[in-house]
Amino acid sequence: MLLSMKELLTVAQKNHFAVPAFNAGTGQLLTAMMESAEEKQAPVILEIHPDELRFLRDSFISSAIYEANHTKVPMAIHLDHGGTYEQCIHAIQLGFTSVMIDGSLLPFEENIALTRKVVEAAHAVGVTVEGELGTIGQTGDSIEGGATKVTYTNPQDAKKFVEATGVDCLAVAIGTAHGIYPKGFKPQLKLDLLNEIRAVVDVPLVLHGGSSNPDKEIAESVRRGICKINISSDIKYSFMKGVEKYLHDHGFEREPNVIYPSCIRMARDTIEEKMALFNDMDKVKCFDVAAIAKQNLRMVS
Repeated sequence: MLLSMKELLTVAQKNHFAVPAFNAGTGQLLTAMMESAEEKQAPVILEIHPDELRFLRDSFISSAIYEANHTKVPMAIHLDHGGTYEQCIHAIQLGFTSVMIDGSLLPFEENIALTRKVVEAAHAVGVTVEGELGTIGQTGDSIEGGATKVTYTNPQDAKKFVEATGVDCLAVAIGTAHGIYPKGFKPQLKLDLLNEIRAVVDVPLVLHGGSSNPDKEIAESVRRGICKINISSDIKYSFMKGVEKYLHDHGFEREPNVIYPSCIRMARDTIEEKMALFNDMDKVKCFDVAAIAKQNLRMVS
């Protein structure tokens, strides 16, 4: 059931869980997400980065829309880290129900202006917008990029940013980094800062770079108001370890449909671990699926 991300996160915020946003970097990862979402009755966000979209081609979005429209599990299709107004407009034209405009490396007022411009265009056609304030760190092994040094989100700036832009949700920087953390690196979330932001910002909050943080901290961030958590590196790592294992155990194989089922299963194991950690499992029951389906039918007709 394809929804806007605002519809998903409004329910998540009310019911104290976080919706995982998994990067669908291949058709096999999309399959893994769909199978886990349906089996675990867990809402998900199918997330695609502009670099992934270039690799997959625009036609891939039709497959994602088809999958979302042929399940009773609520889900959204989201552009991850859109870097320009044009990228966001292109995603909207393809059928994404949500876009992120990442102006976090711009000066504050320029970030506001760019984000507001995307919001005005997206809201006109019912598409959700995610903004970002502060910078997420980067480990050097992730397409999502990031900064070499984290700039933590200032709560009062966050309040001003949300009011000035009209964003539907806000990605905050509280100490995470994109990618798999190197050996010996020990990230620590500033959970007290999250409390301060939550106290002055009403829209759902988003955590990027959630792949390698300690489970205890991630679970606590959900309890303190995080409603969406981005996971890319962990599921890709699991999938590719599955490929490595298959080829090691069986040798060369030319048929993808022979190699990939076990790899999809390994990705699903990680996906389902995250669903459980985010308190996302069995949350389809929090949505009035029948009413949503009836509303969508009216919109189509």
